[in-house]
Amino acid sequence: MRKEFSLSSNKAMMNFTVKYCDTMEKILESSGFNRVLESYLNKIKGRKSNIYVYINNELKGEDINPKEITNLFKLLIVMNNEDVQSLNHYYDFLLKNRERFIEFIEGLYGYWRKLERYSLIQSSAIKDGMASVNFIESNEKLKNLILSLYRKIEENILGYKPKIYRQLSVGSNAGIILNNMKWDCPEDYEMLKGIPFVDSIILQSPYITYPKKNTRDGIFTESSKNLLKESTIKKDHFFCYPIKVGELLAYVFFHRDFMAHGIALCNLFEIAREEECINKKPDIIYVLGARHESKEVITKFYDDMKNNIMMGYVSYGEEIDYFGYMKKMILTLHNLIMIKRGFLPIHGAMVNITLKSGKSANVIIMGDSGAGKSESLEALRTLGGDYISDMNIIFDDMGTIKIDENGHVIGYGTEIGAFVRLDDLDQGYAFKEIDRSIFMNPDKINARLVMPINTYKEIVKGYKVHLFLYANNYEEVGKGESYINFFSDIEKAIQVFKDGARMAKGTTTEKGLVKSYFANPFGPAQKQEEVNIIIEKYFKAMMASGVKVGDIKTSLGIKGMEKKGPKNAALELLNIIKAL
Repeated sequence: MRKEFSLSSNKAMMNFTVKYCDTMEKILESSGFNRVLESYLNKIKGRKSNIYVYINNELKGEDINPKEITNLFKLLIVMNNEDVQSLNHYYDFLLKNRERFIEFIEGLYGYWRKLERYSLIQSSAIKDGMASVNFIESNEKLKNLILSLYRKIEENILGYKPKIYRQLSVGSNAGIILNNMKWDCPEDYEMLKGIPFVDSIILQSPYITYPKKNTRDGIFTESSKNLLKESTIKKDHFFCYPIKVGELLAYVFFHRDFMAHGIALCNLFEIAREEECINKKPDIIYVLGARHESKEVITKFYDDMKNNIMMGYVSYGEEIDYFGYMKKMILTLHNLIMIKRGFLPIHGAMVNITLKSGKSANVIIMGDSGAGKSESLEALRTLGGDYISDMNIIFDDMGTIKIDENGHVIGYGTEIGAFVRLDDLDQGYAFKEIDRSIFMNPDKINARLVMPINTYKEIVKGYKVHLFLYANNYEEVGKGESYINFFSDIEKAIQVFKDGARMAKGTTTEKGLVKSYFANPFGPAQKQEEVNIIIEKYFKAMMASGVKVGDIKTSLGIKGMEKKGPKNAALELLNIIKAL
């Protein structure tokens, strides 16, 4: 980004490298303020709001001149209402009715606050070792300056100071330090060269974003060619977030209009350090938001065997403005590589549980979106306080199991965070985590929370699996029946896990009882022939090494059992762990 300010798709970006405003006058004279003011005026004009109609009538049908509004604000930061009117009668039409003008200012202030606001700086433009400190201070100063500007203008209009001051976040929601990374870029990806890499992020919590979509549709399909060659990439409009997905290195390139999804990665994946990226070719390249010659939105992956890169490609469109398209494609690419290496990707949750008695167990609950895997483990955490000393989440959505030299099945995670439904968490839990969370559409169905849950060191450590359960969210449990049942027949176990049946919960566009191969449409579903062989091998290894394989009836898809079902299942799981 070369401009000092950009405003696109309800996202404001301030480039501190080009310009930083450290006085009220500089804010009012900046191109950024002018863009926001013009955008707000166009909005109230289009809506024909009461305040616009009032001012328009006072001007006898003339359009409001943004420059005159700015000049008036400049006067109001040093003079009161009466002094400004005596100095220049031109502004009488605004100042004579203080309540109306305050309404206009409050509207402008509210419009700014509702924008997604980002500050950017190039790390090469500031002193080495001081980048983060200086940038944090700059963001804090800007926030206080905007608050002071707003308050000063209103005080000088009203003639008195307010009795209540609300220290709202009116600066940037997130600050991003960028660098120009030199990486091993194959010729086929030359169009991505020069796109700045995210070095650090300063997040203003709670971070709340409102993407246009709240569900993901369909599965990602394979392309026989590199779709980048049919795309337009404006480098000034893109950023790269380098992350570690399990043991793999991924470079995620995203369009600025999907900045919120790029920022949310900081709570979900470990960011790769500069020394891990310099002159390095990644295992994964993902491009989100490229302009493609096709009018249809494309969601494809490409196995680039020539360059030994698994590439994901999602073209620009409002239809993919949902974090699921960011997260799930990354995990699909990871899983495809794991399958090629002979490992088994698991769509589920894994937890290392240590009881106060000293016993411990590593539990995997597998299931597709909305099956109740995370909810059951959360219920276990809540209900097991008297018995559990520690619960260490290894993965909350996607992991991999491998067989070690002793024939034991070992579980590994991919993410340091969790992307969970607010509806399925215990009431009040989200508020306990508000200080470090990212909220997405908190007022809608399938509202989501992205929060960190573990360290990278822990998720890649490797834990021996003791219990391997399928999350059954659609079958009711009769009186006296068990919520957890174990398989003695390996073929029956494999069939249940392969069927991947669940009651859809609104996380995708699916409805009713649906099935997905191995409950994992993110890699295994696309490579069923290869995965069939791996499944057979791994289930035999689990049975041979004493892993208890079964299903857990979470009842999450049954009306009225959304909370009670996972709790009942969790209590039974706790008793099984105690008896191990």
